[in-house]
Amino acid sequence: MCWPYQILRLIIFLSILVRHTLLVCVNIQKFYTVVYNLCMGQMEQISKRKSRNVAVQKIVLQTIATAGLLSVAIVAPNVIGAMVKMGFVPKPRFKESIKTSRQNLVKAGLLAYAKGFLSLTPAGETKLRQLERLDYKTKKPKRWDKKWRVLIFDISEQKRDIRDKVRLTLVAIGFVRLQNSVWVYPYDCEDLVTLLKSDFKIGKDLLYLIVDSIENDGWLIERFGLSI
Repeated sequence: MCWPYQILRLIIFLSILVRHTLLVCVNIQKFYTVVYNLCMGQMEQISKRKSRNVAVQKIVLQTIATAGLLSVAIVAPNVIGAMVKMGFVPKPRFKESIKTSRQNLVKAGLLAYAKGFLSLTPAGETKLRQLERLDYKTKKPKRWDKKWRVLIFDISEQKRDIRDKVRLTLVAIGFVRLQNSVWVYPYDCEDLVTLLKSDFKIGKDLLYLIVDSIENDGWLIERFGLSI
């Protein structure tokens, strides 16, 4: 057998080998892509389910807090009515979800159950304030009133955990830090300040100011995207 023929066979063999190798690589890549998409899909579903459960718990706590004392029999109708007002689309399993949420809140010590009635425990009141604080949204008017809202807090090192929670809350809402423990926001947030003082018991440590001007505030106006 002549050498050129052997070389040709070798080239053909290598070509086939490379082709199969590429096909295997492509199939492996497709496999990992499918697995990744499935995992991401499951993560999204878990995240949505968790958010929905938290929303249901919050509405249950708010409903019972508003009533003060509420019969178990009318918890579901009241909660469903509140959920519809918030934009939730009624589903067949709503009542089951509310019942599960109610039972979990009782087990967690956030609701007290006695003689067919439910009421908030002190822990439940604290939890409700926490959920309201995390879900707090300031109303942004169409036109800025050209006033700055300044928050100054002086929380001792012994309450470091509370200080960190206050700071994280302000960051989440959109406050900008001017200096250490001095934060600024362009819109009315008095309700938030009241909530923070009540939730963290820092009435004397938190000062709320409304000021007409801040020196060199051009960067703040740009940061908040304000029009003047």
